Amino acid sequence: MQNLPGWRTNRKIVVIESDDWGSIRMPSRQVFDSLKNDGYQVEQDPFLKFDSLASESDLTNLFEVLSSVKDINGKHAKITANTIMVNPDFEKIKASDFSEYHFEPFTKTLSRYPNHARSFDLWKEGMYNEVFHPQFHGREHLNVGRWMKALQMNDPVVRHAFNLGMISISSEPSEMRFGYMEALDHFSPEEKAEKQAVISEGLELFRQTFGYSSGSFIACCYVWDNEIEQVLQKNGVKYIQGVAQQLLPQTKNNVHFYKKKYHYIGQRNSLSQSYLTRNTYFEPCLLPETTDNVGYCMKRTEIAFKLRKPAIIASHRLNFIGGIHPENSDRNLKLFRNLLVKITQKWPDVEFMTSDELGNLIDSRVS
Repeated sequence: MQNLPGWRTNRKIVVIESDDWGSIRMPSRQVFDSLKNDGYQVEQDPFLKFDSLASESDLTNLFEVLSSVKDINGKHAKITANTIMVNPDFEKIKASDFSEYHFEPFTKTLSRYPNHARSFDLWKEGMYNEVFHPQFHGREHLNVGRWMKALQMNDPVVRHAFNLGMISISSEPSEMRFGYMEALDHFSPEEKAEKQAVISEGLELFRQTFGYSSGSFIACCYVWDNEIEQVLQKNGVKYIQGVAQQLLPQTKNNVHFYKKKYHYIGQRNSLSQSYLTRNTYFEPCLLPETTDNVGYCMKRTEIAFKLRKPAIIASHRLNFIGGIHPENSDRNLKLFRNLLVKITQKWPDVEFMTSDELGNLIDSRVS
């Protein structure tokens, strides 16, 4: 149904959107094994099992796959790398006795991880070679207020995660639906206002880090509200990535819930921002193990093209990470290469674009 309304084109356009670049998750295989030995169900949560900061080899191997195919215009496949700009500064938070929140740029976090010293240099190489295109995902992938409250209340699971350099052990139940990862969720007018300031600061950090403004944005866990869109618009963000459903935080009679709002490709809001909704997926780590991931993505891409829609492929970072389990990236990069080859063979006139490039085309109203 999501392919029926909205902007159409006769061109075969493929956009690959990948979330969570820059954000911490599982620090190392040693931490993974320690949590597993302590009885935590880390193997049941794909993000805990596979996801971590991308190492030098992760990036090199991914870029090699992206560079292995070209579209009708001679352009390589490219990833829109939706980027988190900062991570908690655990040492400073602890030094304040958990009374103050502090953060550090993700580039500093990278410098402290083994086999990551050159990772940001590789980001720059990927950008120069037009296979890796950062866009804004958030200041941090974290609901700061709720997380700090849990730390101050000495929540045993959150404190244990903190001591390991993690935000949460998201396989364990918590007050937050997504394990404190829903950065823009809010429970009061004060928290709502804080989120707007966080986005403004994050966008400025993006400009300082990459030397350009982000044309698009995707909210952590697809949770955001109308006021966030206003802040984005004031900071030059014209395109809002997402899935078909937006989750708007609501509180009524002291009960917190989400109101669902539906979007489609090319839909415009009152601020003249356009929505870019994902309509196909390459998510081997998140889909059932029995899934034919290449076939599934190809089928949904074919449906999109038949209905004269671009194929916007979601593929989170964890699919390409091998630091926790090397076989993860080995397996998935082979599948990813196979997918890209099949796309270029089946549709020789395919065009690879980034999210903001697609947004600019939609804005031009040229089909």
